Amino acid sequence: MKELLLIRHAKSSWDNASLSDRDRPLNKRGKRDAPFMGSLLRFRGMEPDCMVSSPARRARKTAHLIASKVGYDKDSIVIAEELYLGGTRAIVELVRALDDKNGRVYVIGHNPDLSEAASCLIGESLGQIPTCGIVAIEFPLDSWAHVMEGAGRLKFLDYPKKHLSP
Repeated sequence: MKELLLIRHAKSSWDNASLSDRDRPLNKRGKRDAPFMGSLLRFRGMEPDCMVSSPARRARKTAHLIASKVGYDKDSIVIAEELYLGGTRAIVELVRALDDKNGRVYVIGHNPDLSEAASCLIGESLGQIPTCGIVAIEFPLDSWAHVMEGAGRLKFLDYPKKHLSP
């Protein structure tokens, strides 16, 4: 069994218009939500074997905040360029290339790519994943290389607004 958690980065700040999209930081709510969601994952016993993040500042910070709550070494987070504006196909190819020693993998990235990838992998539309939302997908497979469209089963979709007020 393989388990993939697609995690949309937490809420980002638009305060500094001079920053490039790639360099936008998290806002106050994002800095609150990411550790909260990490704590939920830890509570559920869903610590990762591997974490892969987009290189964008807001995604990396989300990954670091979640890692600190699930006991994952932030220096071991893999940065994958293709998660920043790479599209659905890039996410699916990244998943297919994962090392089979990893049973549970977190992928931290952006919409609409993550929402489209999640829908593709489970074979039904989930709509748009909210900021810091997590889609957990199970695959009854021994190898990530065998992941294909519709092969996954939705385990859960969770996000901060289910638990916290804005």
